Amino acid sequence: MNLNLFRQRALFECLAKSRRCRCAGCLNGFFGCARDDSSNFGYALLFSVLLLPVVLFFGPGCDGTREEVVLYCSVDQAFAEPLVGEFEKQTGIEVLARYDTEATKTVGLVKKIEAEAARPIADVFWSSEVFYTIRLAREGLLEGFESEETRGWPGYLTDEGGHWYGFALRGRVIAYSSERVSDAEAPKRLEDLLDGRWKGRLVMADPGSGTTGGDVASWFVHYGADGAREILQGLKANQVRLVDGNSTAVRWVATGQADVCLTDTDDVYAGQRNGWPISRNFLDQGGAGVLAIPNTAALIKGAPHREAARKLMDYLLSERVERLLAQSDSHNAPIHGSLAEEFEEYLIPTPLEVNYAEVAEVLPEAIQAAREILK
Repeated sequence: MNLNLFRQRALFECLAKSRRCRCAGCLNGFFGCARDDSSNFGYALLFSVLLLPVVLFFGPGCDGTREEVVLYCSVDQAFAEPLVGEFEKQTGIEVLARYDTEATKTVGLVKKIEAEAARPIADVFWSSEVFYTIRLAREGLLEGFESEETRGWPGYLTDEGGHWYGFALRGRVIAYSSERVSDAEAPKRLEDLLDGRWKGRLVMADPGSGTTGGDVASWFVHYGADGAREILQGLKANQVRLVDGNSTAVRWVATGQADVCLTDTDDVYAGQRNGWPISRNFLDQGGAGVLAIPNTAALIKGAPHREAARKLMDYLLSERVERLLAQSDSHNAPIHGSLAEEFEEYLIPTPLEVNYAEVAEVLPEAIQAAREILK
């Protein structure tokens, strides 16, 4: 009998780390995920030991025939899960999904893909940003992908080998309290945040994870290294505070701990959905435009479930997924021309003309500089 090594590894990893487990197959429905609840961990571990032979015996699924695909996903779980569920219903393929946390957004999964390079576990990487995906491609960890869905894909949203594809854009914004900051005085450009009136009133996510690092790196490309460092020094002089994610930054503004923050469009839409007193202006870089950050989908090199992975890639890159993401509380801006007019209110005005590959190249330098200056 062939042992299902992925299930063995994923099962015990789930018990120790996962916040939401779908990777233990039938066992998850029996005893649930241990999560961080130490009171349940002993029971879960006991059941896992007793029932592991059953998992190994039945292999891929209870009926021994169901296809599987392993997805690493840094998109907010609340937005991604309904789409994953629809794909499962349409195809009959079970998606074993691992999601990232807000504090380690994207970076945690990227490190995991790198660590597993010799024996990949993931089949598909669905990221909420593009810069770390490009770095994975440069490391040779992604496989080229082409299909009918990718024909005519915009050149700036993929690379020459088709190692990644961008879709469903979000924009960088300046969010502000609609109770304490008037629309007239609210900052509109990155340079406006350097005004002394905002001293002690600013907050932003730690640039070491998520989209904030890419945003800062885009300053290094757009303004040059010296100009970007001057901006960081100006933010430091204005006593900007760092928090563990974009959604936390927005929450601080909503609860009065700050008046202004740097974040993404989806976090503002989520806050407004919750009734928070939040408004936003698109973060214009010196009048040149707004950084648009795409979701990306990529096929992992050496994917264990190749055929199922290709089906999932086609689904993620479909017009249907962009429609659902535009309709969701995330309100991503679609790149499919057929959807642009329908969701015009979510389009990003004057996107910054920037080479994503160049931004990815300077990402480590930008993060290091931001941490040194803003600490």
